[in-house]
Amino acid sequence: MYKDKKVVVVMPAYNAALTLEKTYAEVPRDLVDEVILCDDASKDDTSALAKQLGVDHVITHPRNRGYGGNQKSLYNKALEIGADIVIMVHPDYQYTPLLIPTMCNIIGEGLYPVVLASRILGKGALKGGMPLYKYVANRFLTATQNFLVNYKLSEYHTGYRAFSREVLEKIDFNANDDDFVFDNEMLSQIIYHGFDIAEVTCPTKYFDEASSINFVRSSKYGLGVLRVSMMHRLNKWGLAKSKIYQ
Repeated sequence: MYKDKKVVVVMPAYNAALTLEKTYAEVPRDLVDEVILCDDASKDDTSALAKQLGVDHVITHPRNRGYGGNQKSLYNKALEIGADIVIMVHPDYQYTPLLIPTMCNIIGEGLYPVVLASRILGKGALKGGMPLYKYVANRFLTATQNFLVNYKLSEYHTGYRAFSREVLEKIDFNANDDDFVFDNEMLSQIIYHGFDIAEVTCPTKYFDEASSINFVRSSKYGLGVLRVSMMHRLNKWGLAKSKIYQ
């Protein structure tokens, strides 16, 4: 716990057997009360390995529900077991869990209710091997999003993020898409409802075993991001009423 606040780490997993053990080994269990892993119908032994490693809660989807669907299961379970601080860490070891104490401290001290670990602050993204086209797309999308949602973040596309219980109870994340655009819909909801967001610099690693989406899916994601940001602005102007902001 952190000052009587229950700390829960959630891991959205898909075919993560090769990297799960290394990731889980860096989770500070002296601070983290419980870990939840959701296996989104992996084709390897991710679920079995998670149980073997001692992960507290292992959810296994009988069919693939998508990255957003995976997160819905995780956050609902975290709220169910009484989490006060929820930190999402991908089990593909692209992000190090060693930043968990820092992110936990920011929320636990009441400084910010949301923390993002940014690959863009500093030079972590390119240094870690992010493909140039993804870096350029990240910069373009982030600039556009900052303008449309009237906020300022170094990036909206990191998968390493932490939330207070209050945030997860306020926003309707279950109304979001089941695909990758879920992440951006969630940040849009958070900004729409007036929650402040902190960012910390995060090193990142790109390697064969780390999860990544191909160019076609990246393009689909990019278009989805632009749609979300435009709908955010239209809802703020009162020209649309999207269910995700209810």
